[in-house]
Amino acid sequence: MLAGLDKIFLTLSTAEFIIGMSGNVFVGLVNCSEWIKNQKISFVDFILTCLALSRITQLLVSLWQSFVMTLSPPFYSTWKSAKLITLLWRITNHWTTWFTTCLSIFYLLKIAHFSHSFFLWLKWRTNRVVLAILVLSLPFLLFDFLVLESLNDFFLNVYVMDESNLTLHINDSKSLYIKTLILLSFSYTIPIVLSLISLVLLFLSLVRHIRNLQLNFMGSRDPSTQAHKGAIKMVMSFLLLFTVHFFSIQLTNWMLFIFWNNKFTKFIMLAIYVFPSGHSLILILGNSKLRQTALKVLRHLKSTLKREKTVSSLQIDVPGSF
Repeated sequence: MLAGLDKIFLTLSTAEFIIGMSGNVFVGLVNCSEWIKNQKISFVDFILTCLALSRITQLLVSLWQSFVMTLSPPFYSTWKSAKLITLLWRITNHWTTWFTTCLSIFYLLKIAHFSHSFFLWLKWRTNRVVLAILVLSLPFLLFDFLVLESLNDFFLNVYVMDESNLTLHINDSKSLYIKTLILLSFSYTIPIVLSLISLVLLFLSLVRHIRNLQLNFMGSRDPSTQAHKGAIKMVMSFLLLFTVHFFSIQLTNWMLFIFWNNKFTKFIMLAIYVFPSGHSLILILGNSKLRQTALKVLRHLKSTLKREKTVSSLQIDVPGSF
């Protein structure tokens, strides 16, 4: 029998999982169907599809982790399973973060306007620049593997010890654990910096564009202005949700280290679902094709429910035969 807190935790985890899967599966299905129908796919749709696939995998791994933490036997008996979950989660989190960062850079290079020769050189090679960034992220993934391996070995040594020696071992290993967490956090620095640079440059480009429109006595609601504002909203939403995601990961690591046997600790993990679940919904609202398709689906569901309701009411009103 599950305790009350365990049931609440699994219920909330499952609810966040369903919300996140609904948004990401929708993005993947729409873009893949367009790909099959037109026999080609735009580069931004390709990034969105890869991002959706990585988030679907991340959500599956996160849900698996939630059930293992709640339903599994003692930690040491499922060490291989826990180690595999940690590795898979790190891989999916890496690709989710970098695909979103590449999306921010794509918006910058496609929408912003600067006359600098280096920016123009990058702008003319947008697709290759984004692919190069993805390739250059692989060393960071390898670095995470190496650091994560040492952290996994550290946790294994902690949890298999006798409780009489556990406190002493933790106190002696705090410096090692802090250094390991700092190294693991380092891989998040580059994506955050790149996204911040994209946001600042988009804002500067928007300010310059509006100033030029005012000098030429033109309105400030032209397509370029709207594209700038939409891209800025997308990048800002990513940075805000990723900040919540990052600090929830750090807090979870610390809480699991200090209060590893506390039932309330795993509730902090629920905040980790916010990034893969919430950002997908924002992407749907910010993308005209996805937004229009979502509205069509909602209208179809509404008309179907209305038609079924009408049919059921007619069946009730039909008099029975004697």
